[in-house]
Amino acid sequence: MAKDSLCAIVTGSASGLGAATAEILARNGARLVINYSSSKTEAEATAEACRKAGAAEVLVAQGDVSKDDDCRRIVAAASGWGKLDILVNNAGTTKHVAYGDLDGLSADDFQRLYGVNTVGPFQMVRAARSLLEAGAKASGRTSAVVNVSSVAGINGVGSSMAYAASKGALNTLTRSLAVALAPMIRVNAVCPGYIDTPWFTKGRGEEGAKKVRDAVLARVPLKVASSAADIAQLVCFLALPASGNMTGEAVRMDAGMHLIT
Repeated sequence: MAKDSLCAIVTGSASGLGAATAEILARNGARLVINYSSSKTEAEATAEACRKAGAAEVLVAQGDVSKDDDCRRIVAAASGWGKLDILVNNAGTTKHVAYGDLDGLSADDFQRLYGVNTVGPFQMVRAARSLLEAGAKASGRTSAVVNVSSVAGINGVGSSMAYAASKGALNTLTRSLAVALAPMIRVNAVCPGYIDTPWFTKGRGEEGAKKVRDAVLARVPLKVASSAADIAQLVCFLALPASGNMTGEAVRMDAGMHLIT
């Protein structure tokens, strides 16, 4: 194991964007904590893929980021390394509700989405702060936090009002943390548009997901549906030293959708 290996936690990394991000970091020889809430089999498969990709070490930690004790347990999995260089807050959830259906969202729905999408990243950063600062001291450069947000948090349109509101709050939290944690830790957010993953299939079924994908392809200027691997490249750019002078940014990647809305 290389002494100077990057050490990283990626929450919600059993599948989708989190798994794609972990595999890129693995190709950079990182030590990784793969986190899952309920998908243990998928998490173990991601961990094995990361080992094959060249990760220096891979650990798997169960935990729901909306629970502070779980966040501390996830971070504790990395404590043996004595440092963290990267924290990717990717875990997220939603409820698919039409925007005109105000009765389709309850206070409990808002609290659940905020708990995972907004409070969870804050709790993960709080739990990981000392290890991230140790990483900065060890490397002589800033450690990185990357929050996976959404264009919904910018334009207010997404799978539901509660989801968009939680991601808008995450964008604000990103800026606040960037101020609070400088100069040792930088904090940025990625705001993807549509990602071609099972996310929409789970929420809207096969037919509904196809309609969303077809609509995106018809409208976006670049005429592409971004894959998890596409967005993961941006996440890793913000996590790795090449973006060392960036903090407090919410970087949009939506195939140009914002140009027409």
